[in-house]
Amino acid sequence: QAQLVESGGGLVQPGGSLRLSCAASGSIFSINTMGWFRQAPGKERELVAAITSGGSTNYAGSVKGRFTISRDNAKNTVYLQMLSLKPEDTAVYYCNAELAPSYRERAGDYWGQGTQVTVSS
Repeated sequence: QAQLVESGGGLVQPGGSLRLSCAASGSIFSINTMGWFRQAPGKERELVAAITSGGSTNYAGSVKGRFTISRDNAKNTVYLQMLSLKPEDTAVYYCNAELAPSYRERAGDYWGQGTQVTVSS
């Protein structure tokens, strides 16, 4: 069974930076798109950024120019570098991967457990 494990969340002051990491492990045949979502209290989960296996990226308008998504395909790991953080970036951040655990199975959505990012002075 494949699983995603996130790390790198925490408390940071406005204007600060954080780097999130998410490593996929277990039974993995292929990984297509990987991405980061976030969910703030009382709000729906939203896409923050995504990256295809070929390196094409997509960002939410609210983070464009401040966040950078990247991935290391050899390590099955995706990163989110967050700069110039704002209080409105406070949320639980979830890693997502479109992953096929074996050649016999279709790719499906896998989620990490979430990591808290709090931006506050």
